[in-house]
Amino acid sequence: MKTHTTLKVGLVGTLAAAAAFALGGSAADAHDGLPVVNVPHANPRFGIQNNVLTPSATQTSVAWGNLPLTNPDAANGVTHYGYNTLDGAPLTQTKDEAHKTEPDKNVYLVLGGKHYLYQGHEIGPRGYVTRINLDETDPLKRVTLISDTDTAGAAYPTIDGITWNPFTKQLLLTAESGSPRGGVWAVGLDANGDAVDGGKATRLPALGSGGYEGIQNDSDGNVWIVEDIGGKGASGGKVPNSFVYRFVPTDKTDLTKGGSLQALQIQRRDGSPATTSQLQANPADSFIGELHTYGTSFATKWVTIHTGTTEAFDATAAAKAANATPLKRPENGVFRPGTGFKEFYFTETGDTSTSSTLPGAYGGVFRISQAGPSADTGRISIAAVGDKEHTGFDNIAFATADDLLVVEDAGDGLHAQRDALDSGYVFHLGKGRGEEKRSDAARGGQAPRPVRFLAEGRDASATFDAMSGPSYNDGDNEITGIHVSDGDPTVGGLLGAKLPQPTTNPAWRTFWTQQHGDNTTWEIRWNGSRTGERD
Repeated sequence: MKTHTTLKVGLVGTLAAAAAFALGGSAADAHDGLPVVNVPHANPRFGIQNNVLTPSATQTSVAWGNLPLTNPDAANGVTHYGYNTLDGAPLTQTKDEAHKTEPDKNVYLVLGGKHYLYQGHEIGPRGYVTRINLDETDPLKRVTLISDTDTAGAAYPTIDGITWNPFTKQLLLTAESGSPRGGVWAVGLDANGDAVDGGKATRLPALGSGGYEGIQNDSDGNVWIVEDIGGKGASGGKVPNSFVYRFVPTDKTDLTKGGSLQALQIQRRDGSPATTSQLQANPADSFIGELHTYGTSFATKWVTIHTGTTEAFDATAAAKAANATPLKRPENGVFRPGTGFKEFYFTETGDTSTSSTLPGAYGGVFRISQAGPSADTGRISIAAVGDKEHTGFDNIAFATADDLLVVEDAGDGLHAQRDALDSGYVFHLGKGRGEEKRSDAARGGQAPRPVRFLAEGRDASATFDAMSGPSYNDGDNEITGIHVSDGDPTVGGLLGAKLPQPTTNPAWRTFWTQQHGDNTTWEIRWNGSRTGERD
């Protein structure tokens, strides 16, 4: 078994000067909230590389792929944290190695006095959910299987997104597959953090079927869903093909009672909707370029695409038919703390190719501003603009009220084009929360600069897969599951309800998963956070 120890990584000597040269800034990049000095370069895509963190941060592995589950489902090969062993193959670095399951997004909860990290698994023969007991010092007793069957006792799809719904006391799980396979499932937890009903997952058909990934609750009990379905190739890139959804439940304490699924519609300057038929017929539409221009703002409206509790329906097709507005692979979203759930930020991955010539090819981070979480209308603007060096944006989390953590999943192709592995960035959004124009003015009309807090490496297992591993396992490592939380399982603990304090309050913890390869999940400790001071 591999030995994992605390890894303290950083650059010494001239890092501040190098950061100033790289971004035209200085050590002032270590702004008030999060002590981050820019890591000047991504790791090259060559051989085995170590992760490099900003000097004020350290990280410790909390779980890794070959850890055995304390309660395995051996009959179905669900035996390890990061591997499915149904075919009896060895765990790693052979042509017939076992299927890697890729633990994905993180949910941190404190239940029954224990500190737990829950994750769905994205790849492999079947989906499942695991729980890491962060208090357990014996690695062989640390990871538990929470769920790998549905209410009928059958397998359910692999899981991309996960969140905790405090209104229903359930983990909400998303499957990033087109209809009819994709959708939302729920697994209940008791007060001690254990699965109820034997961990059987319940499908929630009223939330539709689509390539869902990001999922998040607001304070009204609505469920926001971000879809990632890549569009067909077009001249110079790919067409927009994915939507942002909001589910308004009939009863926020019981999502099986149904409700209304809505999709976001963005209006052009003349008040007409930007529709799928328009943007797919002309993916070079000037509207897409304007939408991706910092300082612009467009009116939004939620359009209802389905109401009721019927069997799962094709949400993507329904959104297109209702003239909702497609985007270029939006993936994950989170509410900005201190805004009363009036600002929702989400990532857009883009085309993940340097050869794309279409507008919006490199994606970005968008902000939806509304009068309240249940408002029917609002505005959308781009909060951070992607470019060739900073793109493939995926997971997202607020580390403070103003510091937004955004991580890349650029993929092997773009890694090769840029000769650069993935990075994690801090975007300092400035003050002026809830007032879009004032927030922009506070920066003199300039988009926030990405400050690299993490240059991801490539472990030996991922290097093998990238060079000669089996096609069913991915190659280069990617960054996923960036998550900052104090573990509060109540409605008051919803992400966005409190102002995060990871550098001053040890109850706040930061996690990320180095997906693919060894599939290691890390905890980051920022300057000011000390081991042994956890609640």
